[in-house]
Amino acid sequence: MAQNTITIKPNNHCIYQCPNSKKIQLINQLVAKNQSSTIVVVCTQNPHAIKDLLENKNITVMDDREFITSKEMACEILVSYDVPQKAIIYTARVSKATLKAFLLVDESEQKNLYPIETLLGRVIKQEILSGFEYEQKEKADVQKQSTKKLSKDEIKAVAKKRYEEKTGETTPKKEFKKSDKDDKWAKKKKTPNKFLGKDENGKAIFSGKSGERNHRYDGTPKDRYDTPKKVGRKINIKAIKPK
Repeated sequence: MAQNTITIKPNNHCIYQCPNSKKIQLINQLVAKNQSSTIVVVCTQNPHAIKDLLENKNITVMDDREFITSKEMACEILVSYDVPQKAIIYTARVSKATLKAFLLVDESEQKNLYPIETLLGRVIKQEILSGFEYEQKEKADVQKQSTKKLSKDEIKAVAKKRYEEKTGETTPKKEFKKSDKDDKWAKKKKTPNKFLGKDENGKAIFSGKSGERNHRYDGTPKDRYDTPKKVGRKINIKAIKPK
């Protein structure tokens, strides 16, 4: 048989979700249910500290180095106290079990399961025993946002409220008069342009903007065209009646 070959059936290979603070309690229960079998508890470190806390002092507790390197060591039921960092170490643990293998996993150790399951080529079934569930973290009360689309006025009101809560200041509301908007586009009444006289150079002066090309020097508006001073000889052309 090749080294690190797992012989137990997949149904007998199980993961128990269990916080670190309750692992000793769960091991005591598993030992009590399987007293007729040979049980070995394997951990990454501090095996003596774990054994002192167990109710059954006859249970063998070993670390990975001692358990894996011992060629004669084998057991019917293997209880893994924790999840090793390397997947190959865990497969070496389970290869020494002949009947069942239990793995106790804290919530922080769940990330280490993926490499192990990848190496095994299958997912290890997980079970949750009553009283050994992960501690539920208290979630802050978050207001449920409505899926309804907010209007522009509602968006402004929410933004204003957030600003006031963050800064402690109130934003004065600017009042717009309807007349202001109307006057902006209203056609302004122009004041008449008056002729004020001439300057020292003889140039015409007007009250508003004006140009010499559009006015006579005396202030009167310039005609569209000047009538000719000399009129040519008029020729009367009579219509010729057809014969």
